[in-house]
Amino acid sequence: MKFLSAFFKKIQLFQSAPTQFTIFISLYVAFLFLGAYYFPTIITTILILPFIMISAYRWKIVGGIISSIWSVILMVFSSVTHHHTFLQDLIVSLSSYLVIGLLLVILYNYFESQDLKLKESKTLYRQLFEQVNDVILIVDNEGKIVNCNNVACNLIGYSCNQLLSKNIKEFIVPRPEQMNQLENMDPQSGEWSLRDTQGHEILFEVTITKLQNGLFLGTGRDITVKKQMEEALQSEWKRAQTYLELVQVIIVALDNQGRVALINRKGREILGFESEEIIGKNWFDYFIPKSIRDSTRLYFENIISGEIQSFEKHENYIVNKAGKEILIAWQNTFLYDNTGKIIGTLSAGEDITERKRTENQITEQINTLEVLYKLSNEFTKTLNLKERANEIVQTCVERFGVCLAWLAQVEPGGRVKIIAQYPLEHSYPQQIKIRWDETPEGQGPSGRAIRSGTYQIVEESTTDPSFTPWKVQAMQAGFVTSAAFPLISRGRTFGTLNLYSKTPGFFHPERLELFQTIAHHAASSLENARLFEETEQRLKHIQVLHTIDMAISGSSEPMLAQKVALEQIVQRLEVDAASLLRYDPQQQTLVYATGIGFRTPAIEKTSLKLGDAFAGQAALERQIIFIPKVSEHSIYYQTKLFQDEGFVSYYAVPLLAKGRLFGILEIFNRTLRIGNEEWCDFLRSLAENVVIAIEKEELLYNLEKTNALLIETYDATIEGWAYALDLKDRETENHSKRVTELTLKIAREMGIEEKYLVHIRRGALLHDIGKMGIHDSILFKPGKLTEEEWKIMRMHPVYAYEMLSPIQYLHSAIDIPYCHHERWDGSGYPRGLKGEAIPLSARIFAVADNFDALTSKRPYRDAWPVKEALDYIRKQNGKMFDPRVVEVFFHLDEIKILHKEKPST
Repeated sequence: MKFLSAFFKKIQLFQSAPTQFTIFISLYVAFLFLGAYYFPTIITTILILPFIMISAYRWKIVGGIISSIWSVILMVFSSVTHHHTFLQDLIVSLSSYLVIGLLLVILYNYFESQDLKLKESKTLYRQLFEQVNDVILIVDNEGKIVNCNNVACNLIGYSCNQLLSKNIKEFIVPRPEQMNQLENMDPQSGEWSLRDTQGHEILFEVTITKLQNGLFLGTGRDITVKKQMEEALQSEWKRAQTYLELVQVIIVALDNQGRVALINRKGREILGFESEEIIGKNWFDYFIPKSIRDSTRLYFENIISGEIQSFEKHENYIVNKAGKEILIAWQNTFLYDNTGKIIGTLSAGEDITERKRTENQITEQINTLEVLYKLSNEFTKTLNLKERANEIVQTCVERFGVCLAWLAQVEPGGRVKIIAQYPLEHSYPQQIKIRWDETPEGQGPSGRAIRSGTYQIVEESTTDPSFTPWKVQAMQAGFVTSAAFPLISRGRTFGTLNLYSKTPGFFHPERLELFQTIAHHAASSLENARLFEETEQRLKHIQVLHTIDMAISGSSEPMLAQKVALEQIVQRLEVDAASLLRYDPQQQTLVYATGIGFRTPAIEKTSLKLGDAFAGQAALERQIIFIPKVSEHSIYYQTKLFQDEGFVSYYAVPLLAKGRLFGILEIFNRTLRIGNEEWCDFLRSLAENVVIAIEKEELLYNLEKTNALLIETYDATIEGWAYALDLKDRETENHSKRVTELTLKIAREMGIEEKYLVHIRRGALLHDIGKMGIHDSILFKPGKLTEEEWKIMRMHPVYAYEMLSPIQYLHSAIDIPYCHHERWDGSGYPRGLKGEAIPLSARIFAVADNFDALTSKRPYRDAWPVKEALDYIRKQNGKMFDPRVVEVFFHLDEIKILHKEKPST
């Protein structure tokens, strides 16, 4: 049983052996078991089997023969010993040899296959050993080199055989910390230096493995060049870091998540942070203004994703530690990994905040000059006050970035009337009440600007106490700051330009200077337009008065003239209705006479005692009564007339002449209408004409005298215009009066009838009326005019014609204002008339005008001596002037006297 147990143990032991070896052992054990019990010969044969095996493997066939002879000897010895017959032993032996032969074949094949595999394994191992590019050394525990590859031989400079006789300690150049490891042969992986046969040190990155047989396997890679490159790179990196720290631009590198990987000294200075406060932080979360953070981050993400292929130049704001926004101009490039994938960005940035501000200032100044130039040109194209005002406010909004602009004119009683605004749809101007007196509504920027004559600023509309009356409306509109600029002409403030912005600090000094310049130009332009419109209005007033006058003088029916007067009143004063109440001195009552513009006949029943109602009070007090809101006077508003007609405001004008009351002129409006001073003056003039119409009934016999008085009034008005023109140009003061007198003298000498002289006189007084349409910058230019300015200046006769031609009363006086710059030789303007094609009155005036102009001081020259002026007139005889007129001019007594006088020195 012990034997069986041992047998099975052997079987278990070799279960993992190759197949051939397992079969051999199994059969060997079986024969041993059988021989032990039956045949000693078999046992003897089996016992010598290992020797046969070893001999056969070691010495092949020869060993097999020797082993066989030795086995026969043992067999014979065994048979003799155990008393078997020779034949029995022979049979058993032969049988055993057959089995043993089979076992030997199996065993031989096994050994041959193992030997082949071993050779192949050694060959493969050596190939691998020699093929690797790293140094391979195997040493024993004393440091002696046991094996090596060709790479090791080549690097150290020995052949393989030479190297195998060496100790590794002969080549190692240890660092101090590696000395103990080398002495104790306990080296560790890391960087080691070897010295070759030439004495050169070679740096290796070594990995050391201790083998089971007490040997050490060392593999090493030559990193000398790599180390040199690393050192070179480190040196270059330090140099690059020095450059980065010295350059005066921001250098910043971001990874693909937007985190700061690198920033130089300049970047740290601008941001105001230390390096450790910046590195690793997300650039967009910490250093980009909140207003552009999302858009800038999206732009960066598109760059990293490859959607944006190029972003070499870019500008954006960054924010520093103090919260200040700084504009940076970037030069950018991509950062790639070894596979060509974008892993970040590298950017160089320059602080251009100040440069950009300067550029913007220059651009703004250029734009300002362009706008001012264009405005000046635009101002010369129209003399319409409303159009000019609209152009000014629209320009302030569209060109200069204000949110709202409005322009207002000063009115009596502290009132301020807005005449233009932009944008038109903005409701703010209609929501506020502005005055220029000392009331709370007059303490704002507009009122202060009008009273002081200087611009006024409200830096913060929500906190400025002076802006309290308009605080709520300003907050609703979003206005933060505002400014008011007075409009001043000839020392008189006649309006204000108000501007509003939603941007804090919008009205900085440069902008204030700009808007002040605009206000100055606007004031000049608006004043010219106002004077022009005022002149036009006065001319229209004269035409209206003349129309009424013609109705009075041309009709024998007094009521017709009164109706015409009321029609003109309603039309020219732009009111809704007007009525005439005649005064009956016997009954002391005011009775309805005629009216126009009424919807019901209620007015026709009017009959009032003196002192009753508004009309009776005006008659009693003999003063104009104005009721802006009739509804506030409940007693009178309850009357059927005001209720049915819907009248809101009312005027009652006493019709007086020579202290006598003729009646009351009533003016009605269905909307609030407050007339200015000029309107009221015109109303008085119309009322006077109504009085005249009424007086005609009583004073028909004195009609010619009345007409003469009217003509005198007209002429006085014309003289007033001429005087106004002279006042506008102080250098030519009284020019119109002098030249008119001289013109009339020449005309009388030439035999022109007196009935025509009145028209010559009016024309001479109005000769420069067209200059109202010329901009002051041209009209009063001290130097020589440009060609473009001359073109504008030469338009003033045309303007005069356009102004005067609609007025029938002045048709006969147009020749001088229209033609006084024509020349005898045809070289004049505006039509280039020649010779007698020029009206005679204009030819006469031309001589008188030039003589007075030459002998008067002008802005661009001193007055000529009289003799030089007379010589000039004589030289221009037949060129500029009519020879016949020149001849008469020199025959005037006063000219003869002047001609005989010696020139002053």
